[in-house]
Amino acid sequence: MDILIAEDDFISRKLLVNILEELGHTVTVANDGEEAWDAYKAQPTRMVITDWLMPRLDGLELVRRIREKDLSDYTYVVHLTANIGQRENYFKAMEAGVDDFLTKPLDRIELEIRIRVAERILKASSHIHSLESVLTICAYTKKVNFPDEGWQTIEEFMRRHLGLTVSHGIEPEYYDQVIKPQLEQLKARNQPGS
Repeated sequence: MDILIAEDDFISRKLLVNILEELGHTVTVANDGEEAWDAYKAQPTRMVITDWLMPRLDGLELVRRIREKDLSDYTYVVHLTANIGQRENYFKAMEAGVDDFLTKPLDRIELEIRIRVAERILKASSHIHSLESVLTICAYTKKVNFPDEGWQTIEEFMRRHLGLTVSHGIEPEYYDQVIKPQLEQLKARNQPGS
């Protein structure tokens, strides 16, 4: 995964980059919030790990700007800080749009766990976004053309993407107005002496 980090402390930044790269991620490095914002505008990433207190632009303002950008793909933001001890700081960060927290000094295992959670959430977010995209439904066969999967019945689509099993029935109004009169006509035609 491509991850943007914003960290002004050289040692914390270097440690974070080394761990992320060892875990197989591609890392874009910013030395402060303003540099991170410029990098994000140029190439939005799905995950940002940002320090809270930084020169020029702090982590909370960086997160607010990311949330205001309103991209179709969700960006998962982890706040890395030693400043989270007070409850009101959690609320400030959550209101700004932070998704998760890591405390300093950085713990490799905690970081790896947070990234795994972020990957699951981002995968689910992408799946939801794909479901929101325009579906083509054939007017004749009533099949759905879903991107990368091709044509499939509505029942298949609902089972695969929504986990729903569909049973069939007849709408009562349709039965009364269309099917019942047809059945009565057939019955009348098949009566002896008609």
